Amino acid sequence: MHPFASYVLRSYYKETGWNEDNLYANLTRSSNALLDFSVPRGLHFGISKSPNPLFKTTYSMNALPSLNGSVGYIFTSCNLNVKGSGDVRFKDMVDRFKVFDRPRRPEGKEEEWLAGERADTRDYLLYGRIYIPTGRLDALYSTRLAPTLQGMVAAISDPRTPLYSEMSRSHAPASNIMFSLQHDTGKVCTEYTWSAEDGMWGIRSLYNFGRVGTPAEASPEEGEKAGNASPARQNGVKVKRVDEEDAMEGGLKGRVSVGGEFYFSAKEKSAGVSTGIRFTTLPDATPPSFQVPTTSSAGSSAARWPPSQPPTTITALFNPMLGHISGAYAARVSRDLSLASRFEFNVYSYESEWSLGAEWWQRQSKARHPPSVSDEAHPPLLPDWADEVQGVVKAKVSTTTDVSLLWEGRLRNVLVSLGVVSNLSSRSKPIKSIGLELSYFSSG
Repeated sequence: MHPFASYVLRSYYKETGWNEDNLYANLTRSSNALLDFSVPRGLHFGISKSPNPLFKTTYSMNALPSLNGSVGYIFTSCNLNVKGSGDVRFKDMVDRFKVFDRPRRPEGKEEEWLAGERADTRDYLLYGRIYIPTGRLDALYSTRLAPTLQGMVAAISDPRTPLYSEMSRSHAPASNIMFSLQHDTGKVCTEYTWSAEDGMWGIRSLYNFGRVGTPAEASPEEGEKAGNASPARQNGVKVKRVDEEDAMEGGLKGRVSVGGEFYFSAKEKSAGVSTGIRFTTLPDATPPSFQVPTTSSAGSSAARWPPSQPPTTITALFNPMLGHISGAYAARVSRDLSLASRFEFNVYSYESEWSLGAEWWQRQSKARHPPSVSDEAHPPLLPDWADEVQGVVKAKVSTTTDVSLLWEGRLRNVLVSLGVVSNLSSRSKPIKSIGLELSYFSSG
């Protein structure tokens, strides 16, 4: 389950039109949602509040295995439509398999003029959290420097491990500050980072082949100029159909993205490099999306299943210095079932691991009143909650003999995560961990 702060950050990106899915760091996000999902440990409570569209507060407490907590505050320059835990779309609160939108060039804010002078300001987000009783402080500042440029500053201040201390090399959280500059043109997204703790410089870049998508607010004429011929429209939103894409003989039809990263630590005198490739099927986007509306009629093509080809994502990563190779395949095989598998291999040690993950969505059908005689010719639009998602079950098994099982759902106005991690090869301790997480937040 996404923490409340993560939910607000994603809402901020959506409001400002920033596409975080176009980063190289998120290349394997679709398969990771099924293979690397987080299972709660112990007993965790989270309560959050949105007094107004600009300011949010969040409180958390861990009751088991030890008693600790945290207090966090979030402030944004723009109004965010953050809903309560009882009203928020459930799929927006969990990591899941998803076919993301076609990469597009971000757009800046509309110009505001006052007395003949520019009066618009940059969008930004401020976040801070202090942990009790350790006194550790986490902070994040994100701002849009230009329509295609975003800057971020993340910091950790831990009084137990000051910056540049020897303790910072241990596994304990170290005091650190990191600067990040992200440049996204839709076609290419590049991220530059610098970390003070180890003096590390890094660059990541992702290149997308094919055409770049048009903004959500683009008019039909603008979409046609961008190369989207013969657009279909649903509820005022242009939707690209599969039969409108370029012809391709056999196999899956999709788009390819390639990228890589390079980093160098002046303090450790070490470097690293990796490269990756991703294939994603067309058409783009799993709802909600600006390309596929969430509210559709009974005969809408957006509600049809099965699609012309199963939504699929295939990724491969290679780290030549460490000799690590990873390949993952994820697909939505039915309306409520997605599967993923991943094989990892090291060319130096010959160690390998194979993992298999799945997610199954639980739905609750709403009663639908039959249309009246006068409405039969024009059936009413069905709301997007007509077949409401109530929960999801995730499972993962790997050759390391670890088995993870997680259920996430909503009970009244509370979001619940219940999970267990077991080791089938251990007779003395087959259950490694078990946890329960409860989250409640309100708005207004």
